[in-house]
Amino acid sequence: MLTPQDNERLTRVGPGTPGGALLRRYWQPALMSSELEADGAPLRVRLLGEDLVAFRDTNGDVGIVDAFCPHRRAPMFFGRNEECGLRCVYHGWKFDKDGTCVDMPSEPPDSLFKTKVTINAYPAWEGGDVIWIYMGPREQQPPPPNYEWVRAPATHRRISKTFEDANYLQALEGGLDTAHSSYAHNDKLGDKNWVRARDGAPRLDVERTDYGYTYVSTRNLGDDGKYVRVYHYIMPAQALRGGVTSWTGTGMADVPRLDGHIWVPIDDETSWVWNMVWSYDANIPITDEWHAKDEARFGRGVDDLIPGTFKLKKNLANDFMIDRAVQKTQTYTGIVGINTQDMALQEGMGAICDRSKEHLGTTDKAIIACRQLLLEAVKAVEDGQAPRGVDPSTYERVRPYDAVVPVGKTWETEFAPELVAKF
Repeated sequence: MLTPQDNERLTRVGPGTPGGALLRRYWQPALMSSELEADGAPLRVRLLGEDLVAFRDTNGDVGIVDAFCPHRRAPMFFGRNEECGLRCVYHGWKFDKDGTCVDMPSEPPDSLFKTKVTINAYPAWEGGDVIWIYMGPREQQPPPPNYEWVRAPATHRRISKTFEDANYLQALEGGLDTAHSSYAHNDKLGDKNWVRARDGAPRLDVERTDYGYTYVSTRNLGDDGKYVRVYHYIMPAQALRGGVTSWTGTGMADVPRLDGHIWVPIDDETSWVWNMVWSYDANIPITDEWHAKDEARFGRGVDDLIPGTFKLKKNLANDFMIDRAVQKTQTYTGIVGINTQDMALQEGMGAICDRSKEHLGTTDKAIIACRQLLLEAVKAVEDGQAPRGVDPSTYERVRPYDAVVPVGKTWETEFAPELVAKF
């Protein structure tokens, strides 16, 4: 459990909050690169409780600026994206990607006023088909992200995102919880060929690292050995996990996969869930067709989304279209889609979960460790120190993995060559 005070410190993310100050020390995913085109329409962006507007200028560079013009607070969303700048259509003030005012036609030609006015702009960086934003103090800006999935060739990587109507922390904790997959994601009740159905009480070992922690989930398969899955929690809100073995039998095993999520707060009560998948094998690319099928299996395919949005058709308003008959005969949840099942449970907790009422068990070690690290990091930032995981060199070579370890073998020996990034 967490005290109400500590829960507030971690879940409130707006400007001036302890949790918000921590999250602003890291690069955060803001948009998919494909969402912006040069001289195209600007897009509204809300992150960490701040309203912003993003645009791609004539040169292809991205600007992310305050949602409102510094003149009379007119909305920059209606701005005209032209000739390497975004022009407010109220009085014509124009700003480049760095926030510099480059034109002020409503003032006399000899006026120097434009040299004294800027619009707040945040640094942006593109990598891994993602536009990243840094919203913290400029003097403490870290190098850009260098995850293996960011470095992987575009042919071997796919990215998507979905909207979640819940605080980022309960979504992150769901992603770090391996035990729930034996229940919430068990869509074949009684199928003992699925390794996570054969042992629903995994043993967890958590080891702190400079970037967060590594944790190992071990399930006993009897004479067949042990199913071991190695995860990485990369601060502040990313989980990487092996999927090379665990999805065998799903029809999607033709691409040996590694995957993960980043949970980014929109504000205190809503979040973006970024979904990454990349090929474990440099010789096996990911095709658009394969990814479309994979997204549909997770419940976030094209047909699962409200057109023109990243929001699911199945949501709290319609109880995620739960089928009680299916729940009694085929699955634990009666809800179709792996991530849809997650969202039903996470959103159903309420916008911000009351952690003072929890009763945590042995399979919650990873969640407990995550909270401890975040609270320590909040305190570090308050004390003027750098939080854990801002340095890309701490995580750039890590890779998750999973496999069945035969009787008499150890995962440490068997996995050693597989836990090092290949891209």
